[in-house]
Amino acid sequence: MWNKQGLIYKPDGTQPFSRTHAQVPFGYPMPDTLRVYFSTRDENSASAVSFVELNPDKLSEVTYVHDKACLTKGEVGMFDETGTMPSWFLPVDDEIWLYYTGWNKSETASYRLAIGLAISKDGGLTFERKYTGPLMDRYIFDQVWVAQPCIMREEQADGSMLWRMWYLSCTKIEVIDGHPEPFYDVKYAESHDGLDWKRTGQVCVSYDEFTDAIGRPTVYKEGNLYKMYFSYRNATNYRTDVQRSYRIGYAESEDGINWTRRDELAGIERSEEGWDSMMMDYCHIFPHQNQRIMFYNGNGFGASGFGYATQPKTD
Repeated sequence: MWNKQGLIYKPDGTQPFSRTHAQVPFGYPMPDTLRVYFSTRDENSASAVSFVELNPDKLSEVTYVHDKACLTKGEVGMFDETGTMPSWFLPVDDEIWLYYTGWNKSETASYRLAIGLAISKDGGLTFERKYTGPLMDRYIFDQVWVAQPCIMREEQADGSMLWRMWYLSCTKIEVIDGHPEPFYDVKYAESHDGLDWKRTGQVCVSYDEFTDAIGRPTVYKEGNLYKMYFSYRNATNYRTDVQRSYRIGYAESEDGINWTRRDELAGIERSEEGWDSMMMDYCHIFPHQNQRIMFYNGNGFGASGFGYATQPKTD
């Protein structure tokens, strides 16, 4: 079971680049602080990457709010021309690699998404694009868009490093009540350098009679078992109907490829009232001080800010 600890941070709206939202939070422990990266929005709803820092001994205490964006939208015509949203941060030698989701508008489907890579050489204060184009975009297995990857590196028996990715794959759009609604599941990809990714169409967590969309997977290994947390929702009325909106799901795997969904073991539910009573979504889980920490968003897809829950570590 997870123990909810409450809301941590919501933008106060005073910064032009950060009027609303602290979406898709990612916990990044540093020597003297705990940094939390997130996606925030300006007055035109263009998203950018920024962060706050927390007291590592008291995560409810915000000690620093960064006053600028670390990565902003791309140039006109690029895959990220209307916004950037962080997904996964990895230390690579003396750099920090940021796999991010780039947004661009679609005339018929509202938006398209693709996965990009940006790299920081100053300790995560600023990030520069590795390429101006995406690492991954729509493909034969990913018909509409791809987004929000989770990355894990594992050493193989021959000493080589295998990069593993679980990502969101949008396979279709349906117009429901006059609005184009995306349907997306979780698929799998592999790489030997973190740049060139091989996709086979392998589905890890799929649709079911309720689930039409799955949000931001976070995967970790406990013993010999891979564990994945994610958020999921229905396609109809999920913005206003709590029975159809985002909640936290869970799946297990012995190889990281073939997964068994076990939502009944997620161990956390939406609150009866307050900032996370309508939605729980976009979680990130990481170890910290003999606990596992779950950062997550609540109502309004991150408009209500992010909070956290804790769980004792067992491995």
